[in-house]
Amino acid sequence: MNIAILNIKDILKILIRLIIVIVSLITFLNLITNKIYISESIFKLSLQECLAEEISRATIKDKKDKLLANIDKEKILAVYAKNIVLTDEIKENKTKESQEEQVEEVITVENILPNIGITGVTTTPISERNIQEISTNIYGTVKIKNQSKYELTEETLRPDVEIENLRNVLIYHTHTCESYTPSEEYNYTMTGNYRVGLELANRLTENGFTVEHCTTMHDYPSYSGSYDRSEDTVKNLLYEKNTELVIDLHRDAVGDGTTYGPTVEINGEKVAQLMFVIGTDGGGLEHPNWIQNLKIAVKIQEKANEMYPGLFRPIVLRNSRYNQHLAKGACIIEVGATANTLKESLLSMQCLANVLSNI
Repeated sequence: MNIAILNIKDILKILIRLIIVIVSLITFLNLITNKIYISESIFKLSLQECLAEEISRATIKDKKDKLLANIDKEKILAVYAKNIVLTDEIKENKTKESQEEQVEEVITVENILPNIGITGVTTTPISERNIQEISTNIYGTVKIKNQSKYELTEETLRPDVEIENLRNVLIYHTHTCESYTPSEEYNYTMTGNYRVGLELANRLTENGFTVEHCTTMHDYPSYSGSYDRSEDTVKNLLYEKNTELVIDLHRDAVGDGTTYGPTVEINGEKVAQLMFVIGTDGGGLEHPNWIQNLKIAVKIQEKANEMYPGLFRPIVLRNSRYNQHLAKGACIIEVGATANTLKESLLSMQCLANVLSNI
């Protein structure tokens, strides 16, 4: 009797251990299966829908098997690929909408500007918001403020230079984030000076020019290094192109932002004054064609003084190079200053386009 009882106890212990093992095994399998299910469920919504469609045909009993063995993978991948394409299309459409909104804002401003003609122009100096002009040299009607280490001679300033491919123009902005004072009529978002570049490009294009206008921001997020970044941009844009007239459009930062806005009245409209800034190799950087840059600026300003007296302030000549070694007709043109309005600056671009069209 004792032996039989011991045998039954041993059997019960074995059965209990076996049950524990089976339960543990089932629990382990459930964990693995659930993990697989969870990993599958992190796909995008379209993928989940495919899984749901497959699972709905299964019973609770074979759900795990369906997930692991009978999922239509080709169908899932097809839907997933379609979802990616649709996502890209949505992003592209949003980008287009954003661009269209920006262009619409510029077009609205542009279309309501009064047109300034080429002939029969009357100009009147305006001292308000201006400062006294200072010049060190004069060539004909053109004044120069020489801040470089070089002495200027008549030979240096004589505009005896031809601009090849004048009607191919590159416009860019080293300091793209510069903007102008909003006004009641033009209460625009102050997001940069590309609008004046676009106005100049559009006016030149209407007059038969081929224009490339670059709106790349070179001074954001860091102002430091702007000229290094714009140099790379211009090099790439000029690669294998015979473009000589390269204009870096700026806005003068002189003054406290509210008091200085150099202006001239043309045909009864207030127009922001312009100013050439020409660099040299006086700072030590190689710049073999700075005299050509200067001569071309003198040539353009002579024509401007003939058409719109007072539109240009004296040319400023400095030791810094300003990336003007990259083209024969490279220059900086300062368009007004911080106190000028957007309208005044856009009107000056109309005048500049007319000047360049008559060189």
